[in-house]
Amino acid sequence: MSKPDQSESSSLKIYFRLLTYVRPYLGIFIVSIIGFVIFASTQPMLAGILKYFVDGLSNPEAVLFPTVPYLRDLQLLQAVPLLIVLIAAWQGLGSYLGNYFLAKVSLGLVHDLRVELFNKLLVLPNRYFDTHNSGHLISRITFNVTMVTGAATDAIKVVIREGLTVVFLFIYLLWMNWQLTLVMLAILPLIAIMVGSASKKFRKQSKKIQVAMGDVTHVASETIQGYRVVRSFGGERYEQERFAHASQGNTDKQLRMTKTGAVYTPMLQLVIYTAMAVLMFLVLYLRGDATAGDLVAYITAAGLLPKPIRQLSEVSSTIQKGVAGAESIFEQLDVEPEIDTGTFERDRVSGHLEVRNLSFTYPGTERQVLNNISFTAAPGQMIALVGRSGSGKSTLASLIPRFYHHEQGEILLDGVEIEDYRLRNLRRHIAQVTQHVTLFNDSVANNIAYGDLADAPRTDIEEAAADAYAKEFVEQLPEGFDTQVGENGVLLSGGQRQRLAIARALLKNAPLLILDEATSALDTESERHIQAALDHVMKGRTTLVIAHRLSTIEKADLILVMDQGSIVERGTHAELLAQNGYYARLNALGLDEPVVAGIA
Repeated sequence: MSKPDQSESSSLKIYFRLLTYVRPYLGIFIVSIIGFVIFASTQPMLAGILKYFVDGLSNPEAVLFPTVPYLRDLQLLQAVPLLIVLIAAWQGLGSYLGNYFLAKVSLGLVHDLRVELFNKLLVLPNRYFDTHNSGHLISRITFNVTMVTGAATDAIKVVIREGLTVVFLFIYLLWMNWQLTLVMLAILPLIAIMVGSASKKFRKQSKKIQVAMGDVTHVASETIQGYRVVRSFGGERYEQERFAHASQGNTDKQLRMTKTGAVYTPMLQLVIYTAMAVLMFLVLYLRGDATAGDLVAYITAAGLLPKPIRQLSEVSSTIQKGVAGAESIFEQLDVEPEIDTGTFERDRVSGHLEVRNLSFTYPGTERQVLNNISFTAAPGQMIALVGRSGSGKSTLASLIPRFYHHEQGEILLDGVEIEDYRLRNLRRHIAQVTQHVTLFNDSVANNIAYGDLADAPRTDIEEAAADAYAKEFVEQLPEGFDTQVGENGVLLSGGQRQRLAIARALLKNAPLLILDEATSALDTESERHIQAALDHVMKGRTTLVIAHRLSTIEKADLILVMDQGSIVERGTHAELLAQNGYYARLNALGLDEPVVAGIA
């Protein structure tokens, strides 16, 4: 199969898949089609009325329906105006049914696609987010979906309404004079060739427009999220230029598509009207014994054809835009969700964690991030991971809740390999607090009691906040626990955000606690309070702590010193100092060495 054939086959496949989303709205979709059938049927009626109008100019008393009971006395003088009003009412009914019910289908389709795309984001593997920027993901939900629904509904509206109009007009023309009508059919192959070549250009340009729109969203999203850094480092000019470049790229690509349409439409019109000119010549030349009314009706019906034919040819642009948008949407929808082959569930675990001969390499890379890691943490024990940035500490912490999947070695929770747990059940046993706190634009209480914790009693929320030493500052906020914290907690200080994140983890009351630089954003006073709270909550819980501060880990039952993905030393704080090795050097430097490039 040649490349053009493959591309055409692919487009059809994508388009038919897109149409499956109309299935839930099939009933109202059929109603809209009936509406468009009604609308299309009025076009030849209007041409036919002109025949009677012209004939009525010479004989207005002529009877229109001489053989129909009750109407045999109806003269053209009364019948023509009455029929025009009736046809207009009939057309109006068809237009309402078609447009309104198709709009319901279209808006429902937009909603369904957006919801499915968003829901898919929630189950995509972490690696997908590592390799796709947020701007393009957001652009799919906002921009691409609207283009897709244009193809699935607006294009169908044109195809059905204008297509049926063309069919009804051709039937009428064939009935009036089949020889002349066949002359018109001769231009159809030429129109088909023009539509086909334009379609390929429209699809290629649509793909480029979508990528460019994703770039615009990406730059805007990054600048909004990092506005403090932009202003602190004088990045306004750079961001202005970056956004202007992305926007100009999008504008240029839109213009190229408009230019294609602007050249293509007049050329098509020229072909159609040339055919019309030939037809009019033949009508005048071969008029025979046809009445003036017959000729006017025929020319009027033929004159109504160019508009629907042009709209049918232009619909190719809408469909190709939609197909290009659908391709990117289905690409995301077809990504395999997080792997969850586990079947094992437990209501509660003791928190016994064992790591055996664990090695790990990120998918698509060659550098081994973890190399033959082994350790055991008994319930209630605190295990600290220390080492330079890039030594693998955070990667190890990410493997336990299965944000990434290990293939070499084992991670056992209460003697069961974590891959054997159902994913939601596994994560229910683990609470995690990271250096980068995520808060939602909601109240303090709802940020602490988030997700599975949403039904927690207010007393438990306040108790968790008190244990995290957050209650004192929360009660000083304008509306206390009902205060809105702003996007990502922008209205709170770094230390306050971190304490709310810790309160969230405490409320979860999970047997396994992972603290990844959890106290890094706290001042010395706050850290002292938090440390006291953590001493309390770590009783009976297995705690894995990644920290750069000595005060955070000196009470650990076991300290694992990591370097380049391997454990180079292990022991208590006192034992490791006595060894006067790697840990002792880190301790002398304030525990952490300067940051080096690499994956933490």
